[in-house]
Amino acid sequence: MSQDEYAEHRAKLVARLSLDRDVRDPRVLEAFRQVPRHEFVPESQRDNAYQDRALPLAEGQTISQPTMIAIMLEALLCQPTDRALEVGAGSGYAAALLGRLVDHVDAFEIRPAIAKKASETLARLGIHNVSLHVGNGCRTGAGPCSYQRILVSAGATRVPPSLTEKLACGGRIVIPVGSSGSSQVLRIGTKRSSGVDWKRGVGCVFVPLIQETTGLDP
Repeated sequence: MSQDEYAEHRAKLVARLSLDRDVRDPRVLEAFRQVPRHEFVPESQRDNAYQDRALPLAEGQTISQPTMIAIMLEALLCQPTDRALEVGAGSGYAAALLGRLVDHVDAFEIRPAIAKKASETLARLGIHNVSLHVGNGCRTGAGPCSYQRILVSAGATRVPPSLTEKLACGGRIVIPVGSSGSSQVLRIGTKRSSGVDWKRGVGCVFVPLIQETTGLDP
């Protein structure tokens, strides 16, 4: 498929997000228009890159459905001066989209081979405001109140307290929470001086947050 054909399919995806999925934030839609999803998927999946569905990556992981990423990014209400954290970066696609909405992104991926591939893709595309780190994003060394926005791209059985501690007052976090795929829902939190106010979002299906399957506790 040529670059022009990829661009055409990308434009159709943006139109579907806007018309069929009711994504309204123009900055989110523009991010999807600018970031080439086909660069973040395996070669064998490139013809499927602009379908609105999750696609397989290495090591049993996936690149999330565009609609779900758009819903999460829209819920974050990102500002251009924000510093953001992504936990579970995978291919780096969501981090690249987030980088279009904020000043800087610290993205963490615990699987070294996947993180290396994501970092190479971001560098090749000239995306320099996303720093891809290998490690447990819930245990990043950043201090309390370090981030205005936190995106968690894996399903947790509970909200890790270490993440809300890193959220600045007035900041927002979006995280899938549930015991298994079919019971997960997005939780959208806003940090207040008295704690975090939570709202319930849409149902979702994400791979597990890896720290929880290995017995680690942030």
